[in-house]
Amino acid sequence: MNTSAQLSDPLKLAHGPAWSNRITLAPLTNWQSHADGTLGEDEYRWLTMRARGGFGMTMTCAAHVQRSGQGFPGQLGAWSDAHLSGLTRLAAGIHAGGSVSCLQLQHSGRRAEPELSGEPRIAPWDDAETGARALTTAEVEQLVRDFIAAARRAEQAGFQGVELHGAHGYLLAQFLDAEHNQRSDRYGGSFDNRTRVLFEIIAGIRASTAPGFQLGLRLSPERFDIRMSESLALAQQVMAGGQIDYLDMSLWDCFKPPQDPAYADRPLIAHFTALPRHGTRLGVAGKIMDAATAQRCLDAGADFVLIGRGAMLHHDFARRALADPAFRCIERPVSRAHLEAEGLGPEFIKYVSSTWPRFVAEA
Repeated sequence: MNTSAQLSDPLKLAHGPAWSNRITLAPLTNWQSHADGTLGEDEYRWLTMRARGGFGMTMTCAAHVQRSGQGFPGQLGAWSDAHLSGLTRLAAGIHAGGSVSCLQLQHSGRRAEPELSGEPRIAPWDDAETGARALTTAEVEQLVRDFIAAARRAEQAGFQGVELHGAHGYLLAQFLDAEHNQRSDRYGGSFDNRTRVLFEIIAGIRASTAPGFQLGLRLSPERFDIRMSESLALAQQVMAGGQIDYLDMSLWDCFKPPQDPAYADRPLIAHFTALPRHGTRLGVAGKIMDAATAQRCLDAGADFVLIGRGAMLHHDFARRALADPAFRCIERPVSRAHLEAEGLGPEFIKYVSSTWPRFVAEA
């Protein structure tokens, strides 16, 4: 007998409101806000259309928590009270669409773009490849405070939660890099030291926000010098801690085998669904382009799915998938007109066409 959850089942979390279903919007880079980090109209339209499209939780793109953290043009900001007005409007728009709201918090670190921010590039170590300089201990402590301040700002704006972006080689993930993060202070070297910044931010957000405020963490299990063995250890530790509501695993392809041959006996998703969760919810993202694959993720033990490219193609992916188990995304490439009708602004379409070959038709 199959006892796995169904996509339409509500999802109760340890803190805050339940999600109305198990389909959520993945945090997607979109270039649609202003140069100073304030909310852009295209970004507002993109996100509120997804909230109205049936997603149980709607998450923003990565919002940087320090001016120096900007990694792409038009990135939403959460580092200044000047961003509050737009964030408040955005949270209200997501709520009006019937979805739970989440602001993703991020710093690009060695992947930042100084020509956009006007600030030097920083990283956990002196990085010859990018020219980033190593953060001092005091600057790491300030980074922790700034993540916490951004979470409080999100709560003040009316967001029901935040997610920490600890994936994809951005600054928090750079601290996890065993090969390069050989700092001599308490934030480098050993596994406990390299993960310390995450746990300090998590504890600080929990202590500084209301009991009903939701907190998630995004991790990626490989690439960017992340070791599969350490990904599993960190996932297990963070889910056992009881402080986050959910762990969002960005797998790129949920059912592919890990790159590390030592773990290639089963798909990526299976390694993480096998871990004890202690009440923490587990979400997965990666090539979920139809209702059947979304349900397959739940059947494999995930608590919810995060939809990225499928949500670009269909603002109402969630509603369609909930209504029709045979629903599949439109075939690619798609026209620019199709993406415009689905709420992507010109800068987002430019980003998508430059990032994913054969996604946008050139004609």
